[in-house]
Amino acid sequence: MRLRKKANLSQRLAACGGRWVQQPGQLRGHWRSLMPDAREIHLEIGCGKGRFTVEMALRHPDWLWIGVERSAGAMVTAAEKARDLGLENLFFLDLDAGWLGQYFAPGEVQRIYLNFSDPWPSSRQAYRRLSHPDFLMRYRGILSPGGAIEMKTDNAGLFEWSLFQFPKAGFRLEEVCRDLHRDGPAGVMTDYEEKFYRQGKPICRCTAVMEALPAEMSGWQDPLAQFHNPRLLDGRKPL
Repeated sequence: MRLRKKANLSQRLAACGGRWVQQPGQLRGHWRSLMPDAREIHLEIGCGKGRFTVEMALRHPDWLWIGVERSAGAMVTAAEKARDLGLENLFFLDLDAGWLGQYFAPGEVQRIYLNFSDPWPSSRQAYRRLSHPDFLMRYRGILSPGGAIEMKTDNAGLFEWSLFQFPKAGFRLEEVCRDLHRDGPAGVMTDYEEKFYRQGKPICRCTAVMEALPAEMSGWQDPLAQFHNPRLLDGRKPL
């Protein structure tokens, strides 16, 4: 469902005290300049209104957190929360995950979170799933050695499918769980997660640790490489 464009969106984002990164291309390879003493850089793809990212930034002030959300209308709420809480270790980007490699340098990120991503249930749309091998290979391009991906979803079909995709791109599965909150709330929840938990719906979670690239993927080429990303020119796009 397409979100309705919020009134005064540009003004609201501009008032977020620099937490909305308007020119991410200029920070490629230099994200730590936003927080020089950061121990690690953690990235949530599809952060929505920011409940998970904001809470994690509060709990882990020594890590630099970056929320990625292609809907600026949702992201503005997250950026305003970070501003109001005075969080200096949390920033936001409004861009599609397919372009991450053009905004982050190899090895620059230590952990990526995929929380309740769109399952794209049609097999014809499998390439859009954020755990598709093409996306996993892009994540490899920005993760540091031994970096990891954490995935949570309420969609059992997507989860089981994803468990087969991670090894294809050289990720070792750990902490595979198909009912995360069976014994009570565990960890920081997203808004969707709390809703599903209250409904009694099982939440699936796994961690995938990056290892050596399988030989069969050594010749992989990014399908997006042939396209031009207009944001590379000035880091902006129309709101």
